Amino acid sequence: MTTHTHPRITIKYCTQCKWLLRAAYFAQELLSTFGTDLGEVALLPATGGVFTVTMFVGSEGGVREVVLWDRRLRGGFPEVKVLKSLVRNVIDPSRDLGHTDRALRAANLDHDAAGEAGEDEEKACEDCR
Repeated sequence: MTTHTHPRITIKYCTQCKWLLRAAYFAQELLSTFGTDLGEVALLPATGGVFTVTMFVGSEGGVREVVLWDRRLRGGFPEVKVLKSLVRNVIDPSRDLGHTDRALRAANLDHDAAGEAGEDEEKACEDCR
């Protein structure tokens, strides 16, 4: 007998930084969009400026861990549409997210146009100075 398990998502957030509401908002958005395609969205309190979104996907070989977002590596927090797209890309890449996909395509077109017209030199991150 084979059991089918749905992906599990954890949102680890820093309590010292008071990111509970942000984590809860992302959880609500993911549950509203993906409903029963997700087995669980868990909020994990932590400290030290941590904000990571991780998905655990079951397969025949065990459980695969996919870090969807790490605030330290990505330099901030995801937009909801980006996070939804990252989740979709793991659980069902062919799924259409409707207005979320259209907004992402429009943002990519705007970004590409700005990149072509922009300067070639890289700018240093102000937060890292």
